[in-house]
Amino acid sequence: MAHVLVSPLNWGLGHATRDIPVIRTLLAHGHEVTIAACGNALCVLRQEFPDARYIEYPDYPVPFSSGHLFVPKFCASIPFMLQATVREHETLEAILAKSRYDLVISDNRLGVFSSEVPSIFISHQLHYHLPLLYWPAELLAIPVNRYLHEQYDRIIVPDNPPGPLSLAGKLSRPDTDVARDRAFFSGILTGTRQIACTQDLDYLVIISGPEPQRTILEKIILEKLENIGGSGVVLLGSPQSPKATTRIGDWTCVSYVSTEEKAELMNRARCVICRSGYTTLMELAELGKDRALLIPTPGQTEQEYLSWYYEQKGWYHSQDQNRLDLADDLELSRHYKGFPKMSHTAENVKRLYDELLAGYLE
Repeated sequence: MAHVLVSPLNWGLGHATRDIPVIRTLLAHGHEVTIAACGNALCVLRQEFPDARYIEYPDYPVPFSSGHLFVPKFCASIPFMLQATVREHETLEAILAKSRYDLVISDNRLGVFSSEVPSIFISHQLHYHLPLLYWPAELLAIPVNRYLHEQYDRIIVPDNPPGPLSLAGKLSRPDTDVARDRAFFSGILTGTRQIACTQDLDYLVIISGPEPQRTILEKIILEKLENIGGSGVVLLGSPQSPKATTRIGDWTCVSYVSTEEKAELMNRARCVICRSGYTTLMELAELGKDRALLIPTPGQTEQEYLSWYYEQKGWYHSQDQNRLDLADDLELSRHYKGFPKMSHTAENVKRLYDELLAGYLE
């Protein structure tokens, strides 16, 4: 059978976890999969697929910053990222020279494409949203994206097609004829699965994001827990700290849990309080959660846009972390309806294989 190289970006775990159902499907069809990654993304996929082949494949540094300095710092980092992308592409050529591959799948790694091997790009961002102050940079990104997309045979967009069910709004709308011709809208792709269980948790709080914003949100949340009724679990998102569990009234606070434990807690929770990262939002859609409170990471324009977009759609309530009144905002969250019905990962990944991937592999 065919040999596929899958390479996710290591900016958080979202790119790796949304690749899990794709890798599962490839393996289920008898294909050989080599995973080329680094950092936490590599660790997560090793745990999920212990028998797969692995290559340690460094990517580029994360240009995150605190507060509203994200955009200037990101723009300043572009020359260094371009250099890293060139090195990344050279490394890929060396990898391809050592082994035969039938398909390359890059999840948001800009240098992972080949002129010799069919290459597929995974991204929900066909359009970049920036604050009004930076609108020239947003316009400049359109031709840059066009050039990038020309390097790939197809683009897998883990979203529903543009329209009323779009999870990413304008972020996943193709800007150019190249993107329109090559985009394949797969729908939700997530490694988190629905399980049959009792929803016995009033709340699950998932604290995440780059420092110092993760710690800032932790402090805000923990100070306000006693102001709300009910009970729940707080995941502090601190894997670098010793694993520890503490109690605050009827609440349990855990420094970190495995991806399997987190998925179980999400299934059990009646309401999820979390950042508005796209991976987490796909998990909420997959699990059919009709109640959530979104708290975007300050300065991360994608999360701020998605929070605004979901408010406008009437799906979930969102609040800036610096204006968070946990009791009031949770009460407001009751008036939102959650995502509308849509196809889930199992159906989506089957269609993705049958209609796209199989054409390169069989």
